Amino acid sequence: MLTPSKTFHQLNLFETDLLLQLDPSDPLLKLSTVIPWHEFDEAFSIHYTEDTGAPSKPIRLMVGLLILKQLENLSDEAVVLQWKRNPYYQAFCGMPK
Repeated sequence: MLTPSKTFHQLNLFETDLLLQLDPSDPLLKLSTVIPWHEFDEAFSIHYTEDTGAPSKPIRLMVGLLILKQLENLSDEAVVLQWKRNPYYQAFCGMPK
């Protein structure tokens, strides 16, 4: 079974918490605090196993990208590009280490 997503923050090049550098009043950051991420973890984790296939990505990342794709009306390629470039997208999706 897939382990639940952990909330963690990525450090930048200078070892400062990136989340502390973002504007807490940003709509995406506010939205990320009210979404019940643990419910997505519980609902989707039954579909994953550690015994088969490549290691999975965090459920929050997958769900977050789908939400952002719909909110911004982006293609798959565009939402991934924005996630790579935009620290607010990364914070919304639970920034991987």
